[in-house]
Amino acid sequence: MTVRVRFAPSPTGMFHVGGARSALQNWIYAKQQGGVFVLRIEDTDAARNKPEWTEGILSALDWIGIERGSYEGPYFQSEYAGEHRAAAARLHASGRAYYCDCTREAVQARTGSQYQGYDGFCRDRGLPAGEGRALRFRTPDEGETVVVDLIRGEPTFENKLIEDFVIARGDGSPVFLLANVVDDMTMGITHVIRAEEHLPNTPKQQLLWDALGVKPPIWAHVPVVVNEKRQKLSKRRDKVALEAFRDEGYLASAMRNYLMLLGWAPSGNREIVEWSVIEQEYRLAEVNPSPAFFDEKKLRAFNGEYIRALEVEEFVEACRPWLTGTGTIAPPPWQPEEFDADAFAAVAPLAQTRIALLSEIVPNVDFLFLAAPLIDEAAWAKAMKEGAAELLDAATAAFEALESWDAETLKSTLEAVGAERGLKLGKAQAPVRVAVTGRTVGLPLFESLEVLGRERTLSRLRAARVRLV
Repeated sequence: MTVRVRFAPSPTGMFHVGGARSALQNWIYAKQQGGVFVLRIEDTDAARNKPEWTEGILSALDWIGIERGSYEGPYFQSEYAGEHRAAAARLHASGRAYYCDCTREAVQARTGSQYQGYDGFCRDRGLPAGEGRALRFRTPDEGETVVVDLIRGEPTFENKLIEDFVIARGDGSPVFLLANVVDDMTMGITHVIRAEEHLPNTPKQQLLWDALGVKPPIWAHVPVVVNEKRQKLSKRRDKVALEAFRDEGYLASAMRNYLMLLGWAPSGNREIVEWSVIEQEYRLAEVNPSPAFFDEKKLRAFNGEYIRALEVEEFVEACRPWLTGTGTIAPPPWQPEEFDADAFAAVAPLAQTRIALLSEIVPNVDFLFLAAPLIDEAAWAKAMKEGAAELLDAATAAFEALESWDAETLKSTLEAVGAERGLKLGKAQAPVRVAVTGRTVGLPLFESLEVLGRERTLSRLRAARVRLV
């Protein structure tokens, strides 16, 4: 038997990090088993069926390493409407489903509760199909439905506690439960690896598989992903869009690594490991069923580690979208002609050790490419205190007299200027840094001045001095 897994997202306008984790888990399992990964877009909700949202799913999968052409699909659920309706008709013809004209209000009136669920009123009425009549599955009155789950063992559900659920609406259109089952049957899916939130639907779906005469798949329900309050991640409340993390400057390699740790861990008390190691060691049976905490601070730290592990040339290339404003990245504050690739290459090794997100490269190097630095007023007020004007005058004069413009000479020169005024280097360089870069923190100052050059450095020192008058 060839293992066939599927990832079946809905085009919702954003790609949830929990969905990305499920996709990766399916992807790895298929590779380990020599199987097939199937992508199916569940697009039957017309309000959420937009081509750009489907493209967003494909693009996000590309980014995390599940590239177009390496999987089967994408298939679209809407293309299988005929199969869905045919399955509903088979279930009705076999007596496993019946038509029901009960309204929610009528059911509540009979049961006296809005929580009890459907009471089976139409089970034996023999109603034919008709406008406004939903098709309900006839759940067995006795017995149990056992779900074989690679992560959770064998959850068992009493059939008498499962209501006769709707499988087709009053207009004849099948609901998600039936469509999902029929699609998996049609595509020969052998293993369904998905989020824990789907577990309550699983006994219903397994009953449908049985009623349609097909052996159900093997299930694996991975743990729900939660925030710091241990609440399920919500797109209305939490930062969950994979695209947002991508555009903020997270590396795909770091994101893949971190997502796979949500409920699982590699051997040897390690967390940051090569993808090839994860592909080799990952086991569905070892996934912890408890909720997995999506810790953005930890993810950020992961990303910093991955950035520092890049070769400098790789780092330069990774920063390019933020330096040039390409793709979905917002343009930087300088004009394209102002960007100096050689200047950036000179400071790239310094910047690489100081940023955790690629987007942070812009405020760290903008002083190199702007005609004048962007002054942080709070930084200006902090640095330009009493004595700053005189220090800037002295530093300007000392720098003007230098024959050699290199980091070491600049450092020793400013150190001497500060010592003459009873200042340690840290205090002496604060006004100079703000005058030249606009900020109190950033790349090493003297290496920055070396790359910026004599004339631009002196010009900014003079401009700052004028501003202090």
